Amino acid sequence: MSTPPASSRANGTKQLKERAALASVAVSALLTAAKLAAGLVSGSLAILSEAGHNVADVVATLLTYFAVRVASKPADEEHQFGHAKAEALAALAETGFLFALAVYVLIEAIARLASNDAEIETSFPIFAVLLISMSADFIRWRSLKRIAKRTRSDALAADALHFSSDIAGSALALCGITAAHFGYPQGDALAALGLVAFIAFAGLRIGKRTINTLMDAAPRGLASEVRSVARSVPGVVDVETLRLRPSGAGIVGDMGIEVSRALPLEHAAAISAEVASEISKYHPDVSVKVSARPVALDNETILERVLFIAANRRIPVHHVTLQDVDGRTSISLDAELESHMLHGRAHEVISALEAQISRELGPGVEVETHIEPLEPEPIKGQPVPEDVRAEIASVLEEMSAMGEIRALHSVRVRTTPDGLVVNYHCRADPRLSVGEVHAAVDSLDRRMRLAFPGIVRIVGHAEPLRQ
Repeated sequence: MSTPPASSRANGTKQLKERAALASVAVSALLTAAKLAAGLVSGSLAILSEAGHNVADVVATLLTYFAVRVASKPADEEHQFGHAKAEALAALAETGFLFALAVYVLIEAIARLASNDAEIETSFPIFAVLLISMSADFIRWRSLKRIAKRTRSDALAADALHFSSDIAGSALALCGITAAHFGYPQGDALAALGLVAFIAFAGLRIGKRTINTLMDAAPRGLASEVRSVARSVPGVVDVETLRLRPSGAGIVGDMGIEVSRALPLEHAAAISAEVASEISKYHPDVSVKVSARPVALDNETILERVLFIAANRRIPVHHVTLQDVDGRTSISLDAELESHMLHGRAHEVISALEAQISRELGPGVEVETHIEPLEPEPIKGQPVPEDVRAEIASVLEEMSAMGEIRALHSVRVRTTPDGLVVNYHCRADPRLSVGEVHAAVDSLDRRMRLAFPGIVRIVGHAEPLRQ
C-alpha cells in the first residue's frame, strides 16, 4: 500500500481540522441558546454561568475555525516561518475569555450568597437541557481530543480541554438546581463557585500550553533524544548546536554537527543528510535542517593534516615525505602549480602553504617543497607504429623476467609532442606490501627510461598475481 504524498496528507489534515472546528461552532451555538433559555427561565446563576461559558465557547470556536484556516496557509514573504502560531493566538484569546467569565461568575456568586434572596425555579426541561448538554460536550470532547492529537492542533486541543470543563460545569449546575429543588437555593451559588474553579483550572491549562507554544518551548526530553539519534550516525563527531520549536502540527529546528575536516565536502553533506533522515525516521513530526562544521580530530596524522591544508588551498601535492631528524619533524613534498604562472607568484603561493603547515604543526617543523608544473590541458597523442610498440613490450617483458613483476600485458605506447608515453599492466604477488610492489614497478620504469630515452612518462598498473 503506497503512502500518500506530503501535499495530500497536509490537505487532508487541513480539511479535517476545519470540519472539526466548524462542527464545534454549530454545536456550541445550539447549546448556548438552550442553556441561556433554561437559565433565564429558572433564574439559576449556575446555569446562566454555563450559558455565559458557552457564549465564550462560541466566540472561541469561531476564533479556532478562523485560526485553523490561517494556520494552514503556506509561508510567504512576510511570514517566512508560516502561519502556524495563529492557532496559539486563538487559544490565548480563549484563555482570556475563560478568566473574564470566571471573574464575573465569582463576583455574582458572592453577591448572591451575601444577599440570600435568590429564587430558583426548577422543572424537567431545565434538567433535560443540562443532561443533553453534558452528553453533547462528552461527544465533542472525545472527538476533538482525538482529532487534536492526530493533527497536533493547539486550537483544537484548547477546544477539547474547554469542553471537558463544560461537562464538569454542567454537572455542577445540575447539582445547584437539584439543591434548589429540594429547598436549598444557596446550593446554586455554591455550584457557581465550583464552576469558577473549573473554568479557572481549564484556563490555566490552556494558557500554559499556549504560552509554551508562543515561547517556542520544545517538548520536554525531545532535544536529548534528537541529539542521541544524531550522534549515532557514522561520521558525526559531536552535536554542536540544536534548536527546536513547535510549528503547527510538528517540530522544526536547526542542528549543527561536527565532522572531520579531512572529509570531502560531498561526504560531509551526505552525513548531514543522513542525520536529518535518521531524525525523521525516529521522530516523524520533527524536521531539522542540519549543517556540518569541519573540526580537527585528535587522532589526525601529520600526513592527513598536510593533505587537508593543501586541498583547502587547491594545491595538488604528492610524494609527501616525513622524516624524524634528531627529534625534529621534517616534511618534504611536491606541489603542482599552473605551468604558465610566473615564478615570483608561484613562490608566494608555496610560501603561504609552507607557513600554514608550520602554524598547524608547530614552529619546530621543517617544511620543504618542490614546485612542478601542472598541465590541466590534455596532451595530444597518437599510437606509435606496431613495431615500436612491440619492441618496447618485448624489452619490458625481458626486464621483468627475473624480478617481482610478472605477466606483463596491455602495453600501450603513444607519441606526444614531448615524447613517448607508455602504459602497461602487470601482476605481482598479493602477499607483497604496497611499498614493495611500488619499488619493483619504479625500478622497472627507471630501467626502461635508460633503454628508451624518448620515454617521458611510463605508468605501470600492478594487479594481484593469479594463483
